[in-house]
Amino acid sequence: MSVNKEIKRITTHVLQAMKLRGEKISMLTAYDYSLARIVDEAGIDIILVGDSASNVMAGHETPLPFTLDQMIYHASSVVRAVKRSLVVVDLPFGTYQGNSKLALESTIRIMKEAGAHAVKLEGGAEISDSIRRILTAGVPVMGHLGLTPQSIYKFGTYTVRAREEAEAEKLMEDALTLQELGCFAVVLEKIPAELTKKVSEKLHIPTIGIGGGLHADGQVLVLHDMLGITKEFQPRFLRRYLDLFETIKGAVEHYIEDVKNREFPNEQEQY
Repeated sequence: MSVNKEIKRITTHVLQAMKLRGEKISMLTAYDYSLARIVDEAGIDIILVGDSASNVMAGHETPLPFTLDQMIYHASSVVRAVKRSLVVVDLPFGTYQGNSKLALESTIRIMKEAGAHAVKLEGGAEISDSIRRILTAGVPVMGHLGLTPQSIYKFGTYTVRAREEAEAEKLMEDALTLQELGCFAVVLEKIPAELTKKVSEKLHIPTIGIGGGLHADGQVLVLHDMLGITKEFQPRFLRRYLDLFETIKGAVEHYIEDVKNREFPNEQEQY
């Protein structure tokens, strides 16, 4: 289905309507003004300013080192570029777990200083207090279940989650809890496709899959992964639409060669 250009601004209400009529939701990450502007103009429904910026922008091994100040910097850059997409910002590790007052303070900073439209939190029932407090302040919340990268040291691996029946049941319960609390959508990361199908059919709010198969109500990828800017990350669920690593590297090599050979700048490229 082609992008609906008639919608001037994507809201949580629009996303709910998309689920009801069976229209898939598109979501990508962005972390800076220039790329966010391109992604928004292309017609993406949701832009996630993810804590994956810790990996792809700052070079950290995990999302854990990224700070609230860093998230606000990246989010504000994205918001300035966006005219249509819904901008969702990750609450970084340590800014909401186990402390609902801190969760609200962190969220207020993101909303006021970055101008974001919504926030995303990882976890289920264990973060209910934080979600409830944020929602009470009128801020839309997106949930995130399955493989939750901020908990990587607890899991010990990036393998598929919820293969076992007990964990699958817990995930379904958490998804229903997030819906009951008032979350407008939930990301399902790296879980079996059949479980994604069951959760998506059970919930009346949209599900967004990453490594969760076809049956989610929408899909999300990290922009730098799908454009082929990153090379090391190669999970089964990732489709690379370009190989920009080699394209950009080739362009830089060409520039270096032209400079060394005195072919740049030429007479038309000087004053």
